[in-house]
Amino acid sequence: MNNQIFEDIAAVGIVPLIVMNEAADAAALAQALCAGQIPVAEVTFRTAAAREVMYEMAKSCPQLLLGAGTVHSIEQARMTLDCGGKFVITPGLNPKVVDWCLSHELPVCPGTVTPSDLEVALDFGLSLVKFFPAEAYGGVKTLKALKGPYAQLKFIPTGGVNLGNLKDYLSLENVAAAGGSFVPDEKQLSARDFAGISASCQALQKQVQSIRSARAA
Repeated sequence: MNNQIFEDIAAVGIVPLIVMNEAADAAALAQALCAGQIPVAEVTFRTAAAREVMYEMAKSCPQLLLGAGTVHSIEQARMTLDCGGKFVITPGLNPKVVDWCLSHELPVCPGTVTPSDLEVALDFGLSLVKFFPAEAYGGVKTLKALKGPYAQLKFIPTGGVNLGNLKDYLSLENVAAAGGSFVPDEKQLSARDFAGISASCQALQKQVQSIRSARAA
């Protein structure tokens, strides 16, 4: 399976978690993320509007690296494809969902927290997994411990990741990107300040690149 989509997301370094109760501003948000140089959106199935939000985002901004999060079922994975989504991220490792995604060439990043989860992910041939809920399960300390026996895996930590600890996570070699609801800023989104969202994203992207430059030095 071509995992170029995850390589592109890793290059960005941030996975914005999108939770919207209606799709009215979905197109504007998609454009703001792209303009802000963080052209990634994980639209969660936590609201009834998720399907419409994905559809509007995909239509408005085709270059957006758009996918679905909080995917619990094959039906939700199918909806992701139908709405123009390009990847699936799940909170846990559901073998049926992973198998369906792989068989339909839909890149999937399942949630993991234990070595047993990681063994299952390796059996599926995966090289990227979500680490969730990151802070509750030891955060940076746990990811450092997992690097030795699972050096072939990269992680997207989510859950408790924020602007305050972002540097700690992105400084780890086995972290491909960090996910969270700190992007877009909730207050800016509520105020429909899409120019502000773009500016915040640009500033954050500079921070990401600075962290990675320091990591590579």
